[in-house]
Amino acid sequence: AGRSINLALAERGLHALRLAGLDDDVQPLLIPMRGRMLHTPEGSLEFSSYGQRPHEVIYSVSRGHLNRRMLAAADEAENVSLFFGHECTSVDLQNRRIELVDHATGEAVSRDYDILLGTDGAASAVRTAIATETQTDWHTDWLDHDYKELEIPAGTCGRFQMDQYALHIWPRHGYMLIALPNLDGSFTVTLFLQAVGDPGFDRLQEDGAVADFFEQQFPDAKAMIPDLEKEFFENPAGRLGTVRCSKWTNGKDTLLLGDAAHAIVPFHGQGMNAGFEDCAVLMERLDDSEGDWSTAMGQFEQSRLPDAHAIAEMALENYVTMRDSVLDPHFQLKKAAGFELERRWPDRFVPRYSMVMFHRIPYDTVWQRGKIQDQVLEQLLAGKNDVQQIDFGLAEQLVNSQLSPLPEAGMNRG
Repeated sequence: AGRSINLALAERGLHALRLAGLDDDVQPLLIPMRGRMLHTPEGSLEFSSYGQRPHEVIYSVSRGHLNRRMLAAADEAENVSLFFGHECTSVDLQNRRIELVDHATGEAVSRDYDILLGTDGAASAVRTAIATETQTDWHTDWLDHDYKELEIPAGTCGRFQMDQYALHIWPRHGYMLIALPNLDGSFTVTLFLQAVGDPGFDRLQEDGAVADFFEQQFPDAKAMIPDLEKEFFENPAGRLGTVRCSKWTNGKDTLLLGDAAHAIVPFHGQGMNAGFEDCAVLMERLDDSEGDWSTAMGQFEQSRLPDAHAIAEMALENYVTMRDSVLDPHFQLKKAAGFELERRWPDRFVPRYSMVMFHRIPYDTVWQRGKIQDQVLEQLLAGKNDVQQIDFGLAEQLVNSQLSPLPEAGMNRG
């Protein structure tokens, strides 16, 4: 509590939950978000849809509720034992032993293993062990922006105080506020702001400064947060970083998954989805290798590393999109043009955001195709201010010559 950016579940994560047989269990927890509701500096509301088909939505889901459903399913499995409050402090890869601390008792605990999947997060002790043994460097690129969680409570009779089917954004050119809906009628609100600067978290150290800042920049949000200053100072500021690590396995029996391998900033809503997709991809590699773990681990690392790099870059780029570009008329024109090209040539042109969120096309493929598509759009829109001014004969030529057909298996049209 007080440190949780709401999760945005998209097709990659949903696919993994289907494979695990959990999609029906999770469905009641989901609130569909059809697009972004922009709260402009002038005080107006502008809705921008994520996609152009009924199924092209993403889902707000409580981290705590989702965790509990998955833990319950794991607990029902006969070959799974759960131990809470145990922190992995180090790993002896040579002797296949992990060292843990039981925080309830302070006791040190050792466990031997045959196969170790390191999913111990961005501060992974398993990653440190692999990097040390393989003499591989890893690092975290910290963003100079932090985040702070707040809450817009439910209104009278538990009603939502804003549109419940949208991700709300207050873009302010260099920083932003966002809000995602919860089942109880509340919204989890997150302020993303540079740690030091004007404005910055370092300037918001007193009650009056916080109230004045919100009154100037987010007055409609301020009016819906009754305990703004109390929440602001009680909730900690969280850091945001990208973990870059080029070695995820020791080649034998130990493998990193999720944030331990590739933690990313949250601005594309793909951290959880990428972690879930890791599980699905690993299962495919295990099937391909007929259960040979060392082979599967090597194949997983080789195929997944480029995807991890790609989504890390796209997540950083999407921060600029959310806080700045969404208000730019040229950005809006390019988005409309992208939708039109998708309608005309859906097997070749799919907007990059849609490829990430609504399909399972590999992230690296999405990133590379996205660059080409952006060049196509810029060429078609040069000197134009309306989609109908596009030369669609030229558009067809560019799309067919520069973009190969997408494999139907990766399209996931719902």
